[in-house]
Amino acid sequence: MPDTTAPVIKAALAHVQFETIYPFIDGNGHLGRLLIPLILVEAGILKEPLLYLSVLFKQYRDSYYSLLQQVRVTGDWEVWLLFFVDAIAATANQAVSTAQELTQLPASDKIRLVELGRLAGSATQVLDALFAHPISNIAALTSATGLTPATIGKVLDAMEHNLDMVDELTGQKRNRVYAYSAYITILNQETS
Repeated sequence: MPDTTAPVIKAALAHVQFETIYPFIDGNGHLGRLLIPLILVEAGILKEPLLYLSVLFKQYRDSYYSLLQQVRVTGDWEVWLLFFVDAIAATANQAVSTAQELTQLPASDKIRLVELGRLAGSATQVLDALFAHPISNIAALTSATGLTPATIGKVLDAMEHNLDMVDELTGQKRNRVYAYSAYITILNQETS
């Protein structure tokens, strides 16, 4: 493709070409979708390959497959390109919205930590560590904060049972793994 072709158009064309060359349902779709952000990173449009179109393509699966087929059979590139550009815009807007929600989350949750009384200072350190690694265990949180495992255990218990801010994932007495619930919920939102 000539250099005058916009990177988004290159990504759309490469995706269709890859799906046409290898149109089997055996995992190639992941590779075909991975080409999109890699092309955009190569062109300097993205710094990291973080544009995840799979959710939107799945949400509009019938249209997606129909448009790919139209390109193959009738050469209707224009409709495919419009769909693809809209998908990029919707996914990028969702990513910005998610980033904004994640940015605001620690501040609002730190206000809630006041309810923990004398544990609030330690809880703030644990929350900061969980923000950096939203799924963690006591050993990792001890390393990240410098707090004792006993203190972290008390903080996590309070954050789980008093504030409903973390979830324990293993159900075990030892080697527990905790998730920063609101953070995970925000990341799991699908494109509307």
